[in-house]
Amino acid sequence: MLWPLSHFRKSRAPSRGTIEAIYGMIVTQAREPFFYQTLRVPDTVDGRFDMILLHLWIALSRLKQGDDKELPQALFDHFCSDMDANLREMGVGDLTVPKRMHAFGEAFYGRSAAYDRALAEGRESLAEALDRNIYNGRDIESARRLADYAVEAIAAPAADHEVTPAGRLRFPDLAHRT
Repeated sequence: MLWPLSHFRKSRAPSRGTIEAIYGMIVTQAREPFFYQTLRVPDTVDGRFDMILLHLWIALSRLKQGDDKELPQALFDHFCSDMDANLREMGVGDLTVPKRMHAFGEAFYGRSAAYDRALAEGRESLAEALDRNIYNGRDIESARRLADYAVEAIAAPAADHEVTPAGRLRFPDLAHRT
């Protein structure tokens, strides 16, 4: 006889504002000049896309550690909507958008699986995966530094990885890195 009480429960769906705030933080962090100038990530459309994917993977890895199981999916859905909107804004035709979105999905899931496996194996394996995917196998030293950053970002203290109603998701401070 508990069913009438279910009408009084709050919806567990994350708010659109929270999702937009988190996604905005991901994109802002992915655009930091540090990655392109210091860690020599290629400053190209592909390089910037790879950094968004990396930061999305980091954020999802952290959010999956929490209690809100709907938030990671809502964040991924927002990423897909943003990529779709960007393609259309760039003038990609309606018939081509689904093909490009499929490619984006494959890129994300492929990299996520590779990064998850590599992270489980250790920092050097993650560096090798980052080198393959972001640096095209040409800069293992920069990939090692990027792996250090990613490991630090995922292992943030519990207070840092919790999402507040305003959507605060902190990434490591880049100011002290050189």
